[in-house]
Amino acid sequence: MESSGNEKESNTINNNNDILSVKDESLENWLPITSSRKAKWWYSAIHNVTGMVGAGILGLPYAMSQLGCCAGEKETLENWLPITSSRKAKWWYSAIHNVTGMVGAGILGLPFALSQLGWGPGVTLLVLSWIITFYTLWQMIEMHEIVPGKRFDRYHELGQHAFGKKLGLWLVLPQQVMVQAGCDIVYMVTGGSSLMKFYNLLCPEGRPIKLSYFIMMFASVQFLLSNLPNFNSITGVSFAAAVMSLSYSAIAWIASAVKGVQLDTSYGSRYTTTPGNIFGFLSGIGTVAFAFSGHNIVLEIQASIPSTPEKPSKIPMWKGSVLAYVIVLLCYLPVAVVGYYAFGKSVEDNILISLEKPIWLIAAANMFVVIHVIGSYQVFAMPIFDTLESFLVVKMKCRPSRMLRIITRSVYVAVTMFIGIAFPFFGSLLSVLGGIAFAPTSFYLFIIFGAALTILAPIGAIREIVVEANTYKFFS
Repeated sequence: MESSGNEKESNTINNNNDILSVKDESLENWLPITSSRKAKWWYSAIHNVTGMVGAGILGLPYAMSQLGCCAGEKETLENWLPITSSRKAKWWYSAIHNVTGMVGAGILGLPFALSQLGWGPGVTLLVLSWIITFYTLWQMIEMHEIVPGKRFDRYHELGQHAFGKKLGLWLVLPQQVMVQAGCDIVYMVTGGSSLMKFYNLLCPEGRPIKLSYFIMMFASVQFLLSNLPNFNSITGVSFAAAVMSLSYSAIAWIASAVKGVQLDTSYGSRYTTTPGNIFGFLSGIGTVAFAFSGHNIVLEIQASIPSTPEKPSKIPMWKGSVLAYVIVLLCYLPVAVVGYYAFGKSVEDNILISLEKPIWLIAAANMFVVIHVIGSYQVFAMPIFDTLESFLVVKMKCRPSRMLRIITRSVYVAVTMFIGIAFPFFGSLLSVLGGIAFAPTSFYLFIIFGAALTILAPIGAIREIVVEANTYKFFS
């Protein structure tokens, strides 16, 4: 009886399971996912494309604009900007650009600076500045690739790494722009003054021409050369400038030595009042600081050199920089010491003005100065062009083009020309820029020394500008 009952219950359960199985199979054949299993391989391709490439694709441009330009666009921009568009420089490129950037208008004012400082303080400050800036130059070269896999191609990029993205930019970029634009203004005045001196020496009976017109002549060359795209493209101009700097430096000190000490030469103070001595001393410090310019373009020069893990850019850059600094020392010390020794406290703020004979040699030296500052202007202007063009493309959404480059660079040249015409105070401009701008960019790794230069040097220079302005008429 019990066995019969169990069999009956088991049959009932089996029947129920069969019924459920039939119902499940019917349901599976009816549901959309499992009702058909006859798809081909290319069905999956179609469905995947349809599922993935949807409305989201329409929002990708906006997302990229929120994140910044994509890698391809950034690479394209870097290939267009003057600092990073060419990385094929050799080690001697760095030597050429460093000599052109450093041995500039500042060397002509070194004898005048010694007359303001005196023998002991003047020579000491000159040698000390060379040692300090040589060391800080080495530090900057080492820091160019201090982060593995990244190159700090611009001075402000290193500042952003050190101080933060925003603070570093606003702390470094204004000073760098001040240095480079200030140099170009001084070069406008120097080029125009040397052209005028060249004309007056060869045509003493000729019609007098204002300095303003000679500055315009110098600027006309810069309007043409400013169309050269990058650092490597101006290597020829920079090389000619470097050769000219060695030439007129040699002429300056050799001609001074041949002329010898004049009968009325005195090495006492060139000022008659105590305030004059104090402010003159401070101005002389600024002039020496200006002479050791060039640090603000070191990273930009190094950016043009190729770099690999096996041979990083710092190796050829340092090799060229050592050669450049040896040349700087061989130029600076003879010009400063021999020039001051020959003329004493009566030396002019431009040593070539003190030299009058032989006329043909002094005329040639002035033309060498013109050729040199033509190249120096371009070396210091190139980072400015890079900054302006980067701002216009990234922030103002301008399209990178030749026309944009021509307009931007022409406006910059015109502005520096106008300021140079309006304020042609050669010696005092050297001191102001040397104190305010060159000290932070060249000396600040020696904090106390750099801070002292920044505060003290411009005081004397600004005072001299005020004194000179009393007898000056604009655009005269």
